[in-house]
Amino acid sequence: MDSRAWDVFCRVIDNYGDAGVCWRLCRELSRRGHQVRLWIDDARPLQWMAAPSDLEFVQLMAWSEAELRFEAQTGGVVIEAFGCELPDGVKARMAAARPTPLWLNLEYLSAEDYVERSHGLRSPQWQGPAAGLEKFFFYPGFTARTGGLLREPGLMEAREAADHEAWLRQQGIVREPGERLVTLFCYDNPALPRLLQGLVGTPTLILACPGPGSRMLHELQAARALPERLRVQHLPFLSQDDFDRLLWACDLNLVRGEDSFVRAQWAGRPFVWHIYPQDDGAHEAKLQAFMDRAFAGMAPDQRLAWQALWRAWNGLDSGPEASAPLQLPSLAAATDAFLAWRSGLLTQVDLVTQLQGFLQR
Repeated sequence: MDSRAWDVFCRVIDNYGDAGVCWRLCRELSRRGHQVRLWIDDARPLQWMAAPSDLEFVQLMAWSEAELRFEAQTGGVVIEAFGCELPDGVKARMAAARPTPLWLNLEYLSAEDYVERSHGLRSPQWQGPAAGLEKFFFYPGFTARTGGLLREPGLMEAREAADHEAWLRQQGIVREPGERLVTLFCYDNPALPRLLQGLVGTPTLILACPGPGSRMLHELQAARALPERLRVQHLPFLSQDDFDRLLWACDLNLVRGEDSFVRAQWAGRPFVWHIYPQDDGAHEAKLQAFMDRAFAGMAPDQRLAWQALWRAWNGLDSGPEASAPLQLPSLAAATDAFLAWRSGLLTQVDLVTQLQGFLQR
């Protein structure tokens, strides 16, 4: 087994997604026999994300100490997650090492066409502390010409073997007869009241993850403005494994960012993605690119309904409809389409295996 040393650098910008992706990556690398150090500027999310047993095998390092403590490992790999820009001292030590480590920039996930063109490209460093090094761009993605998605061996088997009702009871979650379960994990979202109005046709228990969505629901409850037939249960922070189980157990998952977005796809349930909004509006093209791929197998009317829901949830609808209740398409009718999308993704080589293969190029 190739048990190289991996250094993963991560900055937690303003949410949990960066830490979540980097932790899943580090955990899987360590499980495959690699030595892993995670250099992170805010390790607090790992207190609830990570299982204690995994923390034993990934060495946590403070970003602030990297200038002094980083030493390039012989034949090692350095991952710069999401263009976080390595400290100059780290670059200088990498450039001085013999042999130099493999330097990868793990990019953000996108379904846009440029990902296939950019995946694997090299960027020679001509000046500065990294002069003489080459950095490679590694793009996760949804096609065979990309770096794939994070997926652990045995994930689908674990999902199929899971006792969803038993897990829910362990969390103190008890659904009433005929009640639909909906996960809510979102950024600040003005469309939330419209979504709640769209859910009232069926008794629904909303399981609110910590964050803006939970806060908004608390405010609606305090104002007695929660529609009838809807119940809310506010969840604590969950470990990544338990968050996966939550997605497996629910009928509809409202997720955000990158990490929960990918895990919702592995869950095989209908889901709605709240993409991270960008000031320049670039998120609209990114959202549309994914919908064009993921919904391609749906019947035309079904595809239009799901696209309308996703756009409205992301504040991208306009006109009179922009204040109307969100129309929730049939979950039962869409389940096969979401499962078919997942089946296609399962034919891809997973991201960690592709990273390992990249070392042999």
